[in-house]
Amino acid sequence: MKKALVLLLTVAMVSGLVACGSTDSTTQEASTSESSTETTTETDSADSGEIENVETDGTVYTVGICQLVQHEALDAATQGFMDALTEELGDQVTFDVQNAQGDSNTCSTIINSFVSSNTDLILANATPALQAAAAGTNEIPILGTSVTEYGVALDIDNFNGIVGGNISGTSDLAPLDGQADMLAELFPDAKTVGLLYCSAEANSQYQVDTIKAFLEEKGYSCEYYSFSDSNDISAVTTNATASVDVIYIPTDNTAASNAELINNICLPAGIPIVAGEEGICAGCGVATLSISYYDIGVATGKMAAKILAEGADISTMPIEYAPTFTKKYNAANCEALNVTIPDDYVAIEE
Repeated sequence: MKKALVLLLTVAMVSGLVACGSTDSTTQEASTSESSTETTTETDSADSGEIENVETDGTVYTVGICQLVQHEALDAATQGFMDALTEELGDQVTFDVQNAQGDSNTCSTIINSFVSSNTDLILANATPALQAAAAGTNEIPILGTSVTEYGVALDIDNFNGIVGGNISGTSDLAPLDGQADMLAELFPDAKTVGLLYCSAEANSQYQVDTIKAFLEEKGYSCEYYSFSDSNDISAVTTNATASVDVIYIPTDNTAASNAELINNICLPAGIPIVAGEEGICAGCGVATLSISYYDIGVATGKMAAKILAEGADISTMPIEYAPTFTKKYNAANCEALNVTIPDDYVAIEE
């Protein structure tokens, strides 16, 4: 009986050991299977990572664009910049486009947001945007466009064409002596020229001071008519029309944003306007010696591509200027004011 009991206990123990061994084996197989699955997943992840790395190496470029105000010239520069950079980098670049609505303080707020998000490059469209960017960061590359004179904008003495540091860009300056020649060509019998501009824009002051000397060499008498912001434009422009034969408006953002208002005052008064750029001329002028803002935007975009994709040193990049200038005229205003336009002028498209 004892032998039978021992035999039964032995069989039970052996069976138990076999069962445990089977369970361990099953668990090990499951573990091996899971390990195999995990290895496969890691391999897929690694493959995916390699693809992402290839893309990431060229795609993680975020460009912040701070544009001072919405008007035709600045809009064209921004579009040219985006088109050129997209053509160079494709979907490797994304844009954060912000408009300051003409407020320089808002430019600073926009720039600070770009700095906080650590954008790869900043486009500062117009002088106040450039000044805000320069004050906001000395590390993130900054490209300016639609900036007339970088030495004046950034208070650089004896400016030699290279800003240095983290700033470069393109200028919208058309030859001021050529604009003076244009005014003399169209209005040889005029005596007094009114220089209408925003005194808060340093580059506007630079332009009127420069062209004043050229015009005085030609025998014209020049008078300054400055407004501090858009609230003063109507009164100052009305005052100018009572005392001058022709008005000259430089490349000026405030004037550009209020061209229709200026036109509504000067056209009924019979006072023609020679403008520093095409957008102002289209709104209130008769003629301009103008650049293409789209083209300088394109040039700026190509500079950005060199910095982002090729590692170009922005501190050594000189300011670039428009390669060509075109004499253009506002057909409707010329007809209304009986201004005869020479054959080598091109009509501004409506």
